[in-house]
Amino acid sequence: MATILHKIKAYLYDNVLTKDNPNDFIARTTSERSLSVQQICLSAANRGGADISASAMEHATELFLKEMAYQLCDGYSINTGYFTASTTIRGVFDSPSETFNKDKHNIIFQFNQGEKLRAEISNIEVEILGVAEASAVILQVTDVKSGSVNDLLTPGRNLKIAGSKIKVAGNDPFIGVFFVNTTNDVRTMVEESDMVTNNPSEVMVVIPNLSAGTYRLEIVTQFAQGALLKEPRTATLDKLLTVV
Repeated sequence: MATILHKIKAYLYDNVLTKDNPNDFIARTTSERSLSVQQICLSAANRGGADISASAMEHATELFLKEMAYQLCDGYSINTGYFTASTTIRGVFDSPSETFNKDKHNIIFQFNQGEKLRAEISNIEVEILGVAEASAVILQVTDVKSGSVNDLLTPGRNLKIAGSKIKVAGNDPFIGVFFVNTTNDVRTMVEESDMVTNNPSEVMVVIPNLSAGTYRLEIVTQFAQGALLKEPRTATLDKLLTVV
C-alpha cells in the first residue's frame, strides 16, 4: 500500500464542456500559489536532502533549463524522467511543396508527465471540498489559431473561453475581459466590438495587440441568473497565458 505523503484539495464545478449530461461535475484544485525556481531550490535546501546550497541549485537549474530550451529549438526531444518535452508544428499544409508560413503555422513546445512523476501519483490523497459556490469561473481557454489550450495567445486572433457564469453583463464601467501583464500589472481590456460570442458558458474574443510576455486572463461581470449583481465579480483563469 502506498504511503500518503501529499494532499491536494479540490472543489467541484459544473462541467460545461460536456453537453450530454447536465448533472456532471469536474474537479478543480485549490492551488496555493505558483512556485519559482528559486522558491523550489530554497524548499529543497530547507527540507534537507540537498547536498548543495539553494543558490548553487538554482544556478545549475537555470543552466539546465537554458540548455534544454536550446536543444528543443533544434528539434530534439527531451526526457528528464519527470517530464518529456518536444517541438511540434501546428497548422495545415495545403500541398507537398508548401513551406512553413508563420502566418498560418505555429511552432509550440509540448510537455507531458514522465514515469518518475507519474509514480508519485500513488502518494497523493485528494480531498473533495464539495461543490464550489455559484460564482463565475473560467475553466479552459483555447487559442483558436494555434489550438493551444491554457497556454499560448495569438494577438489579433480568437480566444475561446469556457466557464460558468462568465457572460459579460452589467452597467459598471469596469466590466469586461482583461489581459493583465504579470510583469507590470497593466490591464488591457477587450473592446466591445471584439466580443465575438458572449454566453454564460462560453465567451469568444479577439485577442488584443499584446506585446510578448505572460498574462492573467480576467472576466469582470455582474452577470447572474435572473437580475444583475449589485457589484461586479471577477473570474480569473488559474493558468498564465503567453504571447511569444
